[in-house]
Amino acid sequence: MFKIVIVGLFIAIVLSLASALIALLRSRGRGTATVRALTWRVSLSLLLLFLLLLGYRFGWIHPHAPPP
Repeated sequence: MFKIVIVGLFIAIVLSLASALIALLRSRGRGTATVRALTWRVSLSLLLLFLLLLGYRFGWIHPHAPPP
């Protein structure tokens, strides 16, 4: 379940970035939609980082060593 939330947040971050690009191209940098979309992207990225740290702390996710 935790991994699904992480993947969902990652997809939301990518969609927000695409939304910012579309808003930038449509308004040619004169509107606030680009700033709003990028603010959402940064907020979602911080939430993702927080959840990853929380998941590691409580043992919901585990790092693994690279193959030798």
